[in-house]
Amino acid sequence: MRSYIGNHQIVNPAEFEELALGFDELPLGLDRDLFRGPLAPETAQERAAREAVAREVIAELAALGEGGDEIAAWDALYADALTRTVPFLRGAARDAGRFARTGEAA
Repeated sequence: MRSYIGNHQIVNPAEFEELALGFDELPLGLDRDLFRGPLAPETAQERAAREAVAREVIAELAALGEGGDEIAAWDALYADALTRTVPFLRGAARDAGRFARTGEAA
């Protein structure tokens, strides 16, 4: 007996899990970490470089959008909105480090 998910034949249990539960890879599109920042801490130099590249990409997408590419225009709006978000886990990790200190209170 053969098992299929969609039009893919399942050959082993690992492939079944991958097809049934989804892929670990992100779909093609915008790199969210470029615009909102990574969940892990980054240095000031890394942040400045990432933000400079993000501004260039947004400007390029906006220019393509003005030229008639509707998808690029929507991507520019979405990327610009991502630059104003802060991942929830980044703040939680920072708070955990602040409260995890041991020692005597003042």
